[in-house]
Amino acid sequence: MGIMTNLYPHRILNLKPLFCIIVAVAAATSLSAGKIPELKWKSHDQTRPAPDVVTPGAVSSGNDVGSAPSDAVVLFDGSDFDGWVDMEGNPSKWTVRDGALECVPDSGYIRTLQSFGDCQLHIEWATPVDPKGNSQGRGNSGVFFGLNLYEIQVLDSYENKTYADGSASSIYGQYPPLVNACKGPGEWQTYDIIYTAPRFEDCGEMKSPARFTVIHNGVLTQNNVTLTGPAVWIGRPPYKAHPEKMPIALQDHGNPVRYRNIWVRELGPKDAAEFYLPGSLLDSYVGDYKKGWGENVEIRRIDNNLLTLKLAGSTEVMYAASETEFFSKTTDMVADFSELEESGEVHIYVGGGGPMKMPKL
Repeated sequence: MGIMTNLYPHRILNLKPLFCIIVAVAAATSLSAGKIPELKWKSHDQTRPAPDVVTPGAVSSGNDVGSAPSDAVVLFDGSDFDGWVDMEGNPSKWTVRDGALECVPDSGYIRTLQSFGDCQLHIEWATPVDPKGNSQGRGNSGVFFGLNLYEIQVLDSYENKTYADGSASSIYGQYPPLVNACKGPGEWQTYDIIYTAPRFEDCGEMKSPARFTVIHNGVLTQNNVTLTGPAVWIGRPPYKAHPEKMPIALQDHGNPVRYRNIWVRELGPKDAAEFYLPGSLLDSYVGDYKKGWGENVEIRRIDNNLLTLKLAGSTEVMYAASETEFFSKTTDMVADFSELEESGEVHIYVGGGGPMKMPKL
């Protein structure tokens, strides 16, 4: 091949302009074929809807705690943490001290009652003032999305050597941070996390993976990285299908890490809030309910803390809008269990009509 190249150099030189012509023709063909979608609005169109107005929150400084933007869901404001439970949905043993939510070692993870999909999470954290241990034993905790699947590591990484993909602001076990932006022990630090939830087909196949962008103390440390699957200590397990919206969790790793000023902004359409309720509560709703005419209504529990409701031969997946109210995303249907304990009835609303009161059998 080297001899042929030397004998016919002009043929090789001509390949570059020919390649450029081919690329240009292909691009023009693509444009003429209409593959780029037509823009709905003209440039500077005065009739184009203006963005929603959001009032920014105050930025934390030292011991002065900031505040959330006007459109945020406040998860912890320094007083109570009623919106948090243990992983089974029971009251947590974590404590509130000096305006901070503090992990009690050996008390287990905590999670939000509300579920979130694509979102912006702001959370501030501090490791113990007097560091003990080293590597992963020093100021260890974590921020989880997808309940307990996708972790942003919390660690005292200030002059503390450990494996790169387990340091502060790493995607645990997958991506080290671009830089180490960690402050010293006891200092308040910030994470601003942009989470894009994975999507799955109805058959369970993945449509698109999870992604993270992380800003640690004002420094970009993860730039829209694509996760290979759940974060685990060892290995790279594949994705398994789960609902788009799941709780956010904080890890108990045996260190009294503190958190404050936690808020989240949901991105995309402002759908109804969804909650991840205790299994014991969902089990109390499961059963057959007498319709009064025709076949009975069947309510069952499925994986990921969801209910199904079978009515008139059609089965709908029902999502929790509160501890007692559930809704369908595909049909105008609501199931209200607020009267179940008193009257033994579920009230079902279809198409905006009045309640169908159905006693539990």
